Amino acid sequence: MKKKNRVRKSKEFQELIHTGKKKSNASFVLYRKNKAETEARVGITLSKKIGHAVDRNKIKRQVRMMCRELIDFENFPSDIILIIRFGYKSLSYEENKKNLEKLLAKSTMI
Repeated sequence: MKKKNRVRKSKEFQELIHTGKKKSNASFVLYRKNKAETEARVGITLSKKIGHAVDRNKIKRQVRMMCRELIDFENFPSDIILIIRFGYKSLSYEENKKNLEKLLAKSTMI
């Protein structure tokens, strides 16, 4: 995922979380708000309780890869924040990818 497609500032995270619409499943919580830029942006966050830094970075890399495969950033209608839940570690990569795909499909129908 390119840097222009990422939400990086804390203020932007907070704005999307407090004003966005929320959907969730076993692996993710998704907040979405209509995009402000020409391309959609994605922010990924997770708790320190999920694991050590190495584990958290691995999970974020996996989720960025899933987003790159599932989202067309030019045509996606909104900016999103993904909060990774504890259930993520108990499922396989493929199951988590299916969960994210379903969640993205459900969130665009709001």
